[in-house]
Amino acid sequence: MGLFDSIRGEFIDIVEWTDDSRDTIVWRFPRHDNEIKMGARLVVRESQTAVFVNEGRIADVFQPGTYTLQTQNLPLLSTLKGWKYGFDSPFKAEVYFVTTRQFTDMKWGTQNPVIVRDPEFGMVRLRAFGAFAARVVDPAALLRELAGTDPQFRTEEVQEYLRQLIVGKLGSALANSGVPMLDLATQQEAIGVKLAGVLTQELTPVGIAVPKFIIENISLPPEVEQAIDTRSRMGIAGNLDQYTQFQAADALGAGARTPGSGVGEGMGLGLGMAAGQRMAAGLAPQQQQQAAPAPAAAPAAPAPAAGPPPLPAQDQWFIGVNGAQQGPYDGAALSGLVGAGTLTRETLVWKDGMAGWLAADQVPGISGLFGSVPPPLPPQG
Repeated sequence: MGLFDSIRGEFIDIVEWTDDSRDTIVWRFPRHDNEIKMGARLVVRESQTAVFVNEGRIADVFQPGTYTLQTQNLPLLSTLKGWKYGFDSPFKAEVYFVTTRQFTDMKWGTQNPVIVRDPEFGMVRLRAFGAFAARVVDPAALLRELAGTDPQFRTEEVQEYLRQLIVGKLGSALANSGVPMLDLATQQEAIGVKLAGVLTQELTPVGIAVPKFIIENISLPPEVEQAIDTRSRMGIAGNLDQYTQFQAADALGAGARTPGSGVGEGMGLGLGMAAGQRMAAGLAPQQQQQAAPAPAAAPAAPAPAAGPPPLPAQDQWFIGVNGAQQGPYDGAALSGLVGAGTLTRETLVWKDGMAGWLAADQVPGISGLFGSVPPPLPPQG
């Protein structure tokens, strides 16, 4: 190799970047001490931008395409270097390739809860997480404000800065949205679009835009979730009285699943008789309404009631089984419990008006239920 070939080998003929990574935002062309040959070919691929920097000052910016480097298409660099028209000597300049495609694998989340004021629940602590996309829209501003002279500027170097900015804007976005906490799930997309615009405007000085912002989930503290679950159960029950009956049914079901408690045998018969009585009580007003005479056209003396008067209220009894209180039961339900063996002569019973619990055999009105039930057998010798 001759001297001329050796010198020519030090000149750079092609300036290009084939990106083999998924997280590089800025890549500096490795020129080292070699000079770029005037007339060299510059290849800028799609989703790339090439920026020429001379002695720390940004000069010319090239969009995707293939260029032959000459003074005509390097006007700013020619001015900085004081080239005359037709300058044909090799030159030194730093070339930065900036990726302009979207980076879609960027995650965000709140390390600490964001406190917002909800119109229904008051002050509530919210946690949220999701993803967002970012892209470079002003390569020169990015180099000036963030990348600097970094030869390989990656997403991990700017992702934490973006996450902090997102969390800082999230609280005000949720508070100013005017959406109740229970409706946030239906408004996550709208809030995400609004936040994307706010973040893009905030990042304009550094040349970055956020075209897509996704809120995957907004979670509540455990105690608030428990309160919502309780309110949902009460909403299903309808009112406090029905909710109390619902809890009593849960307790009876738990007792029936306990081996040896005796609740399972008597519960079926007792609840069946009680359900029949409630059905009969519900049908009685309807029958009375159907039997009522139509009003006479002319004034007349009121006719006597066609149906019997309402039945008197029955006593409601409570019993103690294996140290647990059960009830209330009416007289028919107690008969069923006696037949099932759940209510015995020694079982403690109580109703409104009694001073304390007494054995069933000592209470008038209940002791008669054991007339047809033989007493326990005496011990065998």
